[in-house]
Amino acid sequence: MTSYKRMVLASRPQGEVVPANFRLEEIPVPALKDGEVLIRNHFLSLDPYMRMRMEDVKSYAAPQAIGETMIGGTVGEIVESKNPKFATGDKVIGMLGWAEMGVSDGALLRKLDTRNLPLSAYLGAVGMPGVTAWYGLTQIIQPKEGETVVVSAASGAVGSVVGQLARQRGLRAVGIAGGAEKCAYVVNELGFDVCIDYKAGNLVADLAKATPNGIDGVFENVGGEIFDACLARMNPFGRIALCGMIAGYEGNPTPINNVSAFLKMRLTMRGFIVSEHMDLWPQALTELGTLVATGKLKFRESVAQGLEAAPDAFIGMLKGRNFGKQLVKLV
Repeated sequence: MTSYKRMVLASRPQGEVVPANFRLEEIPVPALKDGEVLIRNHFLSLDPYMRMRMEDVKSYAAPQAIGETMIGGTVGEIVESKNPKFATGDKVIGMLGWAEMGVSDGALLRKLDTRNLPLSAYLGAVGMPGVTAWYGLTQIIQPKEGETVVVSAASGAVGSVVGQLARQRGLRAVGIAGGAEKCAYVVNELGFDVCIDYKAGNLVADLAKATPNGIDGVFENVGGEIFDACLARMNPFGRIALCGMIAGYEGNPTPINNVSAFLKMRLTMRGFIVSEHMDLWPQALTELGTLVATGKLKFRESVAQGLEAAPDAFIGMLKGRNFGKQLVKLV
């Protein structure tokens, strides 16, 4: 290949993300310098955090630059190497963005073992989403056997792992998802005790029924009315892992009315960015990899075909149209 395609941010969203915010480009494959490797990306990960990076606002990381390759996690194969630590044919994970190929100096690459795990799993259950689930549950919620944990976006890449890890630790896992099909999957395939369909219009009543003994921990991915309903059911000294608030990423966030629960129930809430806790990644990945390889941790993927499909797939993910981890297949 003498050239490859990449997707750049063409403009910042004015409200909801639209396809015109992106631009597909074709650029030459660069010549490698000493210490560099050329990677052919097989899969691209689409994740909610990308929406926040598209805004030019103060946050935990710099905004996505206009005219540059959209940020994103990738897995692929090294096709040329001038780095003694990597060989042609090595499978690797990195952050090469929305592109068919990429060059790296190896600093942020990690070799992958695909003998027992599919390559795509390293962008989901055995990757950043899985570690996010593991960290929020074990380090922030710190659950005790017999407690009740509520997980929003329970059928998604992060939420699905949270609930399975919770059940394996002897907890009552209550999921919240959109639609009967997703809820059936959460209960019948992932093993949650119950799943509430927030689209059914009975969120408050259904949550009360599903949590007769209250809520001890919340893994929050959505925010808005779902988070507000959970606050009203919290037990004293409940813990909240604030992972995301996707309900407000496209503007017009729902007000939180039950803020007084933090005082009345002496709650603890902590937001976190999983990339700031790299010291714990090896521990998390060892557990997650073993569980997936032995069939004790299940996952599901929505796969869009080709880089051209990435914008629509990303917009669909923001609207909850994906089922499980959203990927783009590039090879």
